[in-house]
Amino acid sequence: MRPKIYLFGDSITESSFTYGGWGASLAHHFSRTVDVVLRGYSGYNTRWAVKVMERVLPAANGESESERQRVSTIAVAVFFGANDACLPDRCGAFQHVPLHEYKHNLHSIVSFLKNRWPNTLVLLITPPPIDEEARLKHPYVENPTGLPERTNEAAGAYAKACIEVAGECGLPVVDLWTKMQQLADWKTAYLSDGLHLNETGNRVVFEEVVMKLKTEGLSLENLPVDLPMISEIDPNDPLKAFEGYLRIQLSCIDQLDERSVFVQSRKLCKRTLIDIWKLLLAGKASSDDLQYAEAFQISI
Repeated sequence: MRPKIYLFGDSITESSFTYGGWGASLAHHFSRTVDVVLRGYSGYNTRWAVKVMERVLPAANGESESERQRVSTIAVAVFFGANDACLPDRCGAFQHVPLHEYKHNLHSIVSFLKNRWPNTLVLLITPPPIDEEARLKHPYVENPTGLPERTNEAAGAYAKACIEVAGECGLPVVDLWTKMQQLADWKTAYLSDGLHLNETGNRVVFEEVVMKLKTEGLSLENLPVDLPMISEIDPNDPLKAFEGYLRIQLSCIDQLDERSVFVQSRKLCKRTLIDIWKLLLAGKASSDDLQYAEAFQISI
C-alpha cells in the first residue's frame, strides 16, 4: 500500500484541497507514489490541536507493528499559528494562545508524532503574513472595536517561535511569513482576505513544501510508484511487469516486526507470495493462499 503524507493544520490547510490549493497540488504531484491525507480544521489553534491530535491521526490505533511498517506515514506537515496569533484584546481573543504556550504546544505535537512514527519526517510551516486593512474588510465575527483581530507584527512573532521550535527539534521548516513578504505587493499577490491564501499564495506553499521534502529525501526521484507505468508493460507479456513490481513491493517484508509469525520464513515468503499472486490472477488461490495475500495486502 502507498505511504502517506498528512497535512495537519487550520483553515489554510482545510481549504488546501480546493481548486489550486497547496494540498491538492501536493496530492497531484505525488499521485502515483503517496496518498496525501487532509487533516485541516478551520479556526483551530495549537491548544485545540494538542487535544484532538490522537483522534485525528489514528493510524497507529489498533495496528500491529507490521501493519505500521506496511502502511507507513513518511511525512507530516504541521501548519498552525495563524489563529494562535489572534490578539488577546480583539474580537478573535477566544482563539489566542500566548506565545510561550504556542511553542510548548508545537513541541507537544512534534513529540507525539515522533513517538507514534519515529522515522517520519515532521515539517513545520509558519503562519503567513497578515494584511491588517484587508482583515477589517473581511470580519468573521462581530468587531465593535473596528480594529483588526490580527497584526502582521504578531504573526511575525509566532513565525519566529515556529522557526525556533524547528531548530530545537532538528526539523525542517517553511518560513512562509518571510518568504511571502519578499514580494513587494505580497498583500494582493498572495492573500484573498488578508489571512487566507489565494491561488498564487497556495502555489508558494506547495513549491516550498515540495522543496523541503526533496531536501529531506522525499521526491518523485526516489519514491517508487504503486504500480508499473504503462511504458513498463510489455504488450507481448503484460504480466511480467506486474510480477517484477511485486518483487519490489515485497521488499517491505524485510522490515516486518520480529514478532510477526510470517517473519520466520522471509525468503520463502517472497517466493511464495509471487506464486500466490499468480494464483489470484488465475482464480485458483486456496484459503491458505488468501490468508497470506490478506496479511501482505496483495490484491489484483
